[in-house]
Amino acid sequence: MKDTDKRHEGGGRRTGTEKSEKDQSWIPKIIKKRVCTTFVEDSLSNGVLCQCGGVRETHCSIATGDFFGAAIVSQWDSSQHSSEYPTDAFGELEFAGAGRRHSHFLRLSCDTPPHIIYSLMTAHWGVPSPNLVVSVVGGREKVKPWVREVLRQGLVRAAQSTGAWIVTGGLREGVGRCVGEAVRDHAAAASSLSQKKVIAVGVAPWGLVHNRQWLVNSEGSFPARYYVQNTSHDSCCLDSNYQAFLLVDDGSVGQRGGETAFRAKMEDYISHQRTGSGSIDVPVLCMLISGDAAMLERVDLSLKKATPWLVLNGSGPAADLICELLDALSAGPMSPPSPQPEVEGSEKTSAELRDRARERVRRHFPAKADLEKLVDRVSALSIYKNRDLITVFHGEQESSDDFDTVLLKALVRASKRVSSDASEYTEELKLAVAWNRVDIAKSELFNGDIQWKYEDLEDSMTDALINDKPQFIRLFNENGLNILDYLTYRHLEVLYRSLSDSSLAFTLLQRLLTERQGLAICSPKEVSRLLWDILGDVCEPFYYSLLGLDQSASTRRALKVLLQGDCSYREQSCLYPWASLFIWAVLQNRSEMAVYFWEMAGESVHSALAGCKILRELSKLESETETKLSMKELAQKFENLALDVFSECYQSSESRSFTLLIRQSPVWGKATCLQMATSADARHFFSHDGVQSLLSQIWWGDMKRSTKVWKLVLSFFLPPLIYTNLISFRLVSVCLKMSNPLNVKYAEVTPPFSEDVEEYAALRDNLKSAPSSNPKRPFVLLRWREFWFAPVTSFLGNVLMYFLFLILFAYILLLDFKPPPPHGPSTLEFVLYFWVFTMVCEEIRQTFFRGNTTLYQRMKLYIEDMWNKCDITAISLFALGMCCRMFPWSYEFGRAVLAVDYMVFTLRLIHIFAIHKQLGPKIIIVEKMMKDIFFFLFFLAVWLLAYGVANQALLYSYDPRPGWIFRRVFYRPYLHIFGQIPIHEMDGGIECTNNATLVEAGAEPCMSTDHNWLVVILLVIFLLVTNILLVNLLIAMFSHTFSKVQEHSDNYWKFQRYNLIVEYHSRPCLAPPFILISHLHLIIKRHIRKIPSTKIKHFVLEIHGREASRLNTWEAIQKENILFAQNKREREKDSERLKRTSLEYCSSALSWMTEALSQSNLVKTTRPPPALRGKVAYSLPYDTGYMYDLFLWKVASYLSSHGI
Repeated sequence: MKDTDKRHEGGGRRTGTEKSEKDQSWIPKIIKKRVCTTFVEDSLSNGVLCQCGGVRETHCSIATGDFFGAAIVSQWDSSQHSSEYPTDAFGELEFAGAGRRHSHFLRLSCDTPPHIIYSLMTAHWGVPSPNLVVSVVGGREKVKPWVREVLRQGLVRAAQSTGAWIVTGGLREGVGRCVGEAVRDHAAAASSLSQKKVIAVGVAPWGLVHNRQWLVNSEGSFPARYYVQNTSHDSCCLDSNYQAFLLVDDGSVGQRGGETAFRAKMEDYISHQRTGSGSIDVPVLCMLISGDAAMLERVDLSLKKATPWLVLNGSGPAADLICELLDALSAGPMSPPSPQPEVEGSEKTSAELRDRARERVRRHFPAKADLEKLVDRVSALSIYKNRDLITVFHGEQESSDDFDTVLLKALVRASKRVSSDASEYTEELKLAVAWNRVDIAKSELFNGDIQWKYEDLEDSMTDALINDKPQFIRLFNENGLNILDYLTYRHLEVLYRSLSDSSLAFTLLQRLLTERQGLAICSPKEVSRLLWDILGDVCEPFYYSLLGLDQSASTRRALKVLLQGDCSYREQSCLYPWASLFIWAVLQNRSEMAVYFWEMAGESVHSALAGCKILRELSKLESETETKLSMKELAQKFENLALDVFSECYQSSESRSFTLLIRQSPVWGKATCLQMATSADARHFFSHDGVQSLLSQIWWGDMKRSTKVWKLVLSFFLPPLIYTNLISFRLVSVCLKMSNPLNVKYAEVTPPFSEDVEEYAALRDNLKSAPSSNPKRPFVLLRWREFWFAPVTSFLGNVLMYFLFLILFAYILLLDFKPPPPHGPSTLEFVLYFWVFTMVCEEIRQTFFRGNTTLYQRMKLYIEDMWNKCDITAISLFALGMCCRMFPWSYEFGRAVLAVDYMVFTLRLIHIFAIHKQLGPKIIIVEKMMKDIFFFLFFLAVWLLAYGVANQALLYSYDPRPGWIFRRVFYRPYLHIFGQIPIHEMDGGIECTNNATLVEAGAEPCMSTDHNWLVVILLVIFLLVTNILLVNLLIAMFSHTFSKVQEHSDNYWKFQRYNLIVEYHSRPCLAPPFILISHLHLIIKRHIRKIPSTKIKHFVLEIHGREASRLNTWEAIQKENILFAQNKREREKDSERLKRTSLEYCSSALSWMTEALSQSNLVKTTRPPPALRGKVAYSLPYDTGYMYDLFLWKVASYLSSHGI
C-alpha cells in the first residue's frame, strides 16, 4: 500500500478515487492470476529458464526426472504446471505524459469465465455495451500504408457510426499500434459524444507486457502510473490510446499466444449478448491483417465457432495465403469436402487440398522447417467449406470509405449459410437498420431469395421509425409489411414515448403529462391535446372518440378513464395509420420521413396544409434558430406540395377541385382545405387561380361575374329591376340546386371528363326517381333570394349603409349636437343610437352564434381579428361618449370622445375597401409601413428627449410650470423639425421677468443668453440628425418595405379577400339598421323552426361513401402524376444525365478491357480484376470525366490494334 501511495501524485488523488477503489474491492476475491509453480527445463537455456519463460528461482517445485533417470515432463502446460492466486494488478491506469483520461486494466487468469469480465467492463468500468465487436489480429511487422488508411478511415469510422468495440493486442507494436493511432486521430477531430462511441480494448498476455511490475498492487491501483519509453519504435508497452486492458495470464513470461483461447471465448460469449438497444445479438467479426504461421491456428479456432472473418488481401503472409487458397478453391472444379473425413470418397479431395496448400505455404512461409505440419494445419481449416464465413477485402482496389459496407456484408454472408428462412436474418436486418445501409439490405436481404413475413419486419420497422430511417420504411412497406397490421395504438404510444429529450414536441408533451399525477405514460389524450393546442379549433380533437370522450370532456374525466385501466384501445389498429405517422414525423421536424408519409397518406392537399400549419406553429415556439429555420423551410415545402397537387387537380377537373376545397375531411377532424389553409397562413396556396375562381363564384352567388357594379347599386334603389334583364343570372337546374348546393357555383362549367358526365347523369336519374322534399319556389321568390342572398349584394348594401351612417354621424357632430337633457338629444341622434345598437347586435351574433365550438373558443376567435378589435373600440367609445354627453358636467368630454370615435368608425372603411383589386394590395403595404413608423418614432423620441431637455436647461434657469416644461421639451423640438424655430425668443427679445414669485404666478421667465452659441450648435445637430438622417432612414425603410411587399402583395390581398368573402357570406343580407329584421328571421328559422342553413354548404360540404372514395382516388392519381413529373425532372437534369452516361460508358469500357486482358497472354496478373465501383464515375467532374473517357478510348484502341 505504501508503494502504491508513492506512485500517486498526492493524497488528494487517493481521496478522489476512494469510490472506485471501494467498488472494485471484490475483484481479487473472484478474479485470479496464474503463476507457474513447476519448473520444466528449457533445453535451449542450459537449465536456467523454465519453458514458461521464468527463471528457476521463481518456481517452488522442479519436474526433473524419476529415480530411473527418465524425464517425467517434456512439455510445459499452463493448466498442469501453474496455479491460480488472487489477482494483484487491477484498477485505473494513468499514462505519464499522455494527457488523456485514465484507462482500466485487469490481470486475469486465462481460465476466467468471460461473463465475469464482460459484466465488470459494462457494469463497473462503465464501458458502453457494444453494437458490434471487431477483433483485429495480425502480425508484428510494419503495417503497410494502405492498411493504415483502412484502419484510420474505415475501421474507426465504422466503429464510431455503430458503437463498436475494437479488440486488439493493445501493445505498441504492429497492428495494435496502428489501431491505437487511428483511435487517437479520431478522438482529436471528433466531438466528445463521438469519442465515447469508439471503444478500443486491448487483450494482451500479461507476461509479455513491458514494465508490468508498475501495475502490481494487491489492493488495486487508482491510478497506477505507467511510463512508456522510446515511443518512436515498436515495443511491448501498453498503448495509451486504449480505454481498457485485459492482461491474460497463463503463467508464462515473455511468450505470445497465451491470450488466444480466452480471447476466442470472450468473442463467442459477447456474440450471444444483446446490443445496447436490446434488439439483436452483438455481432462479432474477426479481422486478419498480415499475420504469421501461428495466426492460422487462431483462424481455425474462430471458424469452428462460426465466427465470420474479414481478411485484408495484400496485407501480409497469413492473410495473403488464405486469400489465395480461397481463389484457388473457388476456381477449381471440385465439390466441397464432406463434413466427416471418414466418409468414403473424401480422400481424393483431401489430397488435392494438401497439394494446393503445400505450394502456397512454401511460397509465403519459406523459412518454416515443419512444412508438413503447417500444411496439415492449413488443410484442417476447411476453408472451402467455410468460405461463406470469410470475406476478402482488396484494400488496394477498394476504398476505405466503403469499409462499413464490407463489414455488414461479411456478417450477412456469414448468416446466409445457416438457412434461407427469413427469421434467420432478422438480426442482420436490424444491424443494417442500425447502420442505415439500405443499399446492403436491398442487395443482400431483399433480393428475392428470402420470403419476409410481417413478424420478421415488425421490430425492424419500429427501429427504423424511431431512428429516422425513411428508406428502410419504404423498403419494408414494399416487402411484406402491412401498415394496417403494424400501427396499433400501442405502437403509436411507443413511438411518442421515444421522442428525443431535446425535441420541442417532447417538451410540450411533458407539460401535458404533469396533469397525469406522475404517470409518465404518453397516451392519445396528451397527443390529442397537443394537436388541439397547435391546430386550434380548425378541426375537432384527435383520438377523443377512441377514449369515449367528446370535445368538451374535461381533463379530470379523461384522467379517470386512463387510470381505470381501460386500455383496450391499444390493441386496435389506427384508423388512419399513414396520417398518424405523418403527424408523428412532422412534430419531430423529420423532413424526409414526413414527406414519405405524406406520399402514402390520403387527402394529399389537406395533409400537406395540415403539416404546414403544425410546423409554422411549432416554429413560433422553437428557441433554436437553426431548428426554427428548418421548420419554416419544411412548412413552405408542404405548402408548395399542396399547391402543386391542387394545380394538377384543377387542370384535370375544375368541379372536382372545387369539391376538394370545401369537403370535410374525416382524417383531419372535419376541417376543410380552405379552413386549414387559412389557419396555416398559406397565402401562396390562396393565390392559385382555382381557389380564387371558387371564391369569385361564391362571392357573386347565382349572378354572373360579368355583372357591373352600377347595375347592382341601381337595383338597390329600384328592386323591381332584378326581374328584368338588367342583371344576368346563371341558368341552374332547380333539382340539381336543391340536391347539391355546390352547383350554384360551378354548374355552368362543362365536365371535361367522362367520369364527371357519368356523375351528373347518375345524379339526374336519382333526382328523377327520388321524391322532392322541398317544393319548387315561385320565380319571384327565387329571383329575390338569388339577388339578396349573394355575398356581393350584402357587401354593397353594407357599404352604402355605412356611408349613410358616417354622413349621419358627421351631421350630428357638426350641426345637430344638442345640449344635455332635457334640451337634447335630437331625433336624428336617437336614430344614430339605434343604428349603433343594430351594429352591436351584429357583433354579438358574430361572436356567440357561429359554429359549434365552445363559448371561450368563439370569443377567442373573435378577438383575434384586428378589425373586430377596431369594432369593439369604436362601439366602446361611442357608448362612453353617449353616456358622458347626457350630463352637463361631462358634456364637453362626451362630445370630444364622440369626435374621436368618428375617426375610428371612418378608419373602418379601410377594411371594406380591402376587397378592391387595386386598393387591396395598397392597404397591405400601408399596414406593413405602419410597423416601420413605430421604429422611426422610437429613434425620434430619443433625440427629442435629448435635445429638448438640454435646450430647456440652457435657455431657462428656472421655470416651475410643468405644462410649459413639457411643451418646451417635446412639443417645440417636434415643431423645429418642420421649420418653426423661434429665433426672437432665443435672442431674448420678449417681455420677461427673473422674479421667482412672478414666475411662479405665471409670468414668462427670462431666457439665459450666456449659452446661446451652444444652443445654436445643438439645434444644428438636432436638425441634421432628424431632418436628414432619420427622415431619410424612414424613407429607406418605406422603400424597402414597399419593394418587399409589392412582390407578394397580390398574394396577401387574395388571402385577405377570402376572409372578407367568408365574413359577408355569413352575414345577413340586410345591413344595419335593417339588420334587426334579418336577426329576427334567423332566430325564428334556426331556433324555433329548426331549419338548417343551406348557405353554409358553399364553404363546407360533407360527402360519404362512394363519392368520397372516388374523390380520394382521383386526388391520389393527381398526386402520383405530380411525383412522377418531379422524379422525371430530376432524372433529366444535365448533371444527372452526365453522371449516368459516364457511369454506363465507363462500366462498359472497363468490362470490355477486363475480358480482353483475361483472354490474352500479354499481361500476367496475380489477382483477379478489381470490381468496378460506381462512385468513381460519380465523383468525376465534367472535364475529368472527359479526359477519363479519352484515356479509356486510347487504351481500347491500343488493345484492339494488337489483336487483344
